[in-house]
Amino acid sequence: MSMNTVLLAIGPEDESRLEELAETAASVVGSDGRVVLLQVFDREQYDTIAAQLNIDPDSEVTPDDVSRRSRIVSDVTERLERAGVDYEVRGALGDTTDNILRETGTVDADLVVVGGRNRSATGKALFGSTAQRVLLEADCPVTFVKERSAERTEAAAPA
Repeated sequence: MSMNTVLLAIGPEDESRLEELAETAASVVGSDGRVVLLQVFDREQYDTIAAQLNIDPDSEVTPDDVSRRSRIVSDVTERLERAGVDYEVRGALGDTTDNILRETGTVDADLVVVGGRNRSATGKALFGSTAQRVLLEADCPVTFVKERSAERTEAAAPA
């Protein structure tokens, strides 16, 4: 089943699994579909990135603009381009879960792709509160991409 609109949500904690997130989104989106790449910032992250990019705080720059210029997003968009996938980039400021859920409705997503860490056997620790709330509250299916373990990554590398 191919998806027309896949919402790929990324944050700073996803840096170690950008490849898996991009691959997952690219593999499920339909040939005429698109990936909406959403980066949610808290105020501190936003201000830090804006400062790194020399963005004047008084300018009319939007979270979309900051997201388009962020290194994490550039990494993912390069991967999507190589896979031949149409995409658009959005940025949002504030609560991660609320913004993901809002954007899911705004873009009429067929699927949401989120990442998380595999920390322990308990559900909340496994998913983290953001992924857990998105899984429970999104109006469409959610694909959860967990980090590949270091051992598997090393074992997969050619000798």
